[in-house]
Amino acid sequence: METTNLFTEAPFNPDSEYLDRILEKPGLKLERIVSHGHRTPDGEWYDQAADEWVVLLSGAATLLFEKDNQLIEMNPGDHILIPAHCRHRVERTEENRESVWLALHVTS
Repeated sequence: METTNLFTEAPFNPDSEYLDRILEKPGLKLERIVSHGHRTPDGEWYDQAADEWVVLLSGAATLLFEKDNQLIEMNPGDHILIPAHCRHRVERTEENRESVWLALHVTS
């Protein structure tokens, strides 16, 4: 067995977030996502087939939900359950430091 650390520095790519698959089992996927000033491109929305629970571990971010045009500010420790097919996007993450997320995707 080997331990890893969720805060290990991720390779920086100015064009996209870093995704690290931590665990995948039937009906379950756990990812570490590292953002550094990244946001969902204009006009694009996430529309996922699975429920997604996300927690922000460090940094800061803003999520936008299409249904009611609701903005949600995320700070370390904040978490939210996003139901399947709830269209949303990342409007902002901090540019001067990493925003580290855990995302748990669960299908029935």
